[in-house]
Amino acid sequence: MNEITPGVALAPDRTKRAMIIGTVLIIVGVLAILSPWIAGIAVTAAVGWLLLIAGGAHVFYAWHARGTGAVIWQLIVGFLYLLVGFYLIFHPSRGLVTLTLLLASYFIVEGIVEIVIYFRLRHSSRSSWFLWDGLITLLLGILIWVHWPFNSVWMLGTLVGISLLVSGLARIFFRAPGQPILGSGLVV
Repeated sequence: MNEITPGVALAPDRTKRAMIIGTVLIIVGVLAILSPWIAGIAVTAAVGWLLLIAGGAHVFYAWHARGTGAVIWQLIVGFLYLLVGFYLIFHPSRGLVTLTLLLASYFIVEGIVEIVIYFRLRHSSRSSWFLWDGLITLLLGILIWVHWPFNSVWMLGTLVGISLLVSGLARIFFRAPGQPILGSGLVV
């Protein structure tokens, strides 16, 4: 029962914890925005380590898979994950450039999908939000793609920083209506 009912105040310890987490996210987000290259390299390393863990899991699972085809497939996927993970960890600058291109591709595909969703839902109220989301995401993807690889130095780290900053703000401002921000008396 962790749901929040409108008009019911959060427990003070949960609110305090949310404030602390929110503040840390804001600080880390601002640091990432101020040092986007370092943040981008950190993201590249984190993705590399996640791929190494996933690759290890695939290789381990291969020995427990049934059938020769399943074993071979798990080994191929596992070794591919391991290869890309090692590449990102040992060549973080090149990996940052690669991840930026993948991000641009993702935004372009997501933008197109959002526009298609708009056309499927265009008769519904508020469907224009899908159109705007799709157009802006598509434009962002195209802008990243057009300026790639020169924007790789700052793009990924800046986007991560903005995401962390917004997440921190959301945690600070998400509480029951009328509840003040801890100790400030400020009610937003």
